[in-house]
Amino acid sequence: MWTERAGGSSGSDRPRLLFLGHSFPYPPDGGVFIRTYNVRRLLSRSFQVTTLCFDRKGASAPLAERRADMQAMERFGPVEVVELPETVTSHRKVTDHFRSLVGRRVFTYYKHDSREFESALHRLLRESAFDIVHVDSLDLSRFLPMVEHLPVVCTHHNVESELLSDRTKTESGARKEYVRLQARLQRGEEERWCPRVSLNVTVSDRDRDSLKRIAPEARIETIPNGVDTELLVPDWSAETRGIVFVGGLGWFPNRDALHYFCDDILPAIRTRVGDVETTWVGRAGDDEIHRIGNSYGIRLTGYVPAIEPFLREAACYVIPMRVGGGTRLKLLDAWAMGKAVVSTTQGAEGTEAVHGENIWIADNPESFAEGVQRILEDADLRESLGRKGRETVERVYSWDVIGKKQSRDYLSLLGDIHA
Repeated sequence: MWTERAGGSSGSDRPRLLFLGHSFPYPPDGGVFIRTYNVRRLLSRSFQVTTLCFDRKGASAPLAERRADMQAMERFGPVEVVELPETVTSHRKVTDHFRSLVGRRVFTYYKHDSREFESALHRLLRESAFDIVHVDSLDLSRFLPMVEHLPVVCTHHNVESELLSDRTKTESGARKEYVRLQARLQRGEEERWCPRVSLNVTVSDRDRDSLKRIAPEARIETIPNGVDTELLVPDWSAETRGIVFVGGLGWFPNRDALHYFCDDILPAIRTRVGDVETTWVGRAGDDEIHRIGNSYGIRLTGYVPAIEPFLREAACYVIPMRVGGGTRLKLLDAWAMGKAVVSTTQGAEGTEAVHGENIWIADNPESFAEGVQRILEDADLRESLGRKGRETVERVYSWDVIGKKQSRDYLSLLGDIHA
């Protein structure tokens, strides 16, 4: 474990908040990381925040060597980071899947079984009188009994049991049966803990309604995902061309979207407009980059430190997603930069998307290709959709707008109405 106690802002009169995270969120270069980083940043305005989290799986270097990342996190309060057990022990991941089968608890319950994390949590609770606890994912459910004596807010980046259920539709054989089992076990965790924590936070009203069906007695509020409207800004004078999507292939819904786009949508687009330049931005293995590029003639970038240049150059942003929940950060990024977007209904859910006004919605390959064609060929439509998208994020999805509601909801648990 690498520990840092320096940094953070002053203000001892503010309530003390313990932030428990399932993954180190810096750099904020992916959906969950972006939300976690900004939620923690915004909470530090109203609370003294102390963070305990697991390190990010697949990090480029040990945290002790990532000083800039740690310093960025320290600005909002002290941080302690524990290595994820499966990155320390070679066969740990296989063992945890076996423990899940035998113990009939969801895989993530065993994935985060860490004596080091548990010891650090005991010590923090003993050393500090925290007023409230933020748990950044139900993946950390094994630690909830340790903080039940305090008001606990649990974030649900997706309704994971539904996400797993959706995944069974694209799996087969023994793998399908295992994913189905994990969906049932995850639902058990949701039924067990959602009514017991003080507040559940979902990122869309659809997720809120789904979670309410699973746990009717739970208190649930929607705090949507947001976007940095100062960092991501339109360049209305830029010359644009081609199609872009942003989403790493480490997440199953993004992989499914890529295959759907390449196999079904891209041929229909090429029939209409020819061989349009297409770029898929996000983490991908070298073999995937070469295989998809050779098979379909599109460019996969792999990991990039910044998405802005790719968005700025694109004439059309696509979201061909068929599974997944939450609020689409990829859509908010595109809107923030004034991009015209073609999306499935699934890809736009959880947002204030209105077909023909700030987005083009299409749920089959032909209508999706039609939307791309119209945006590529009609400059007025392209600009209109982009400007309306930008107006939407400024009004609803700016992190500063979201932060005010978040602080009110958290402080209300302490009987404090002043946000």
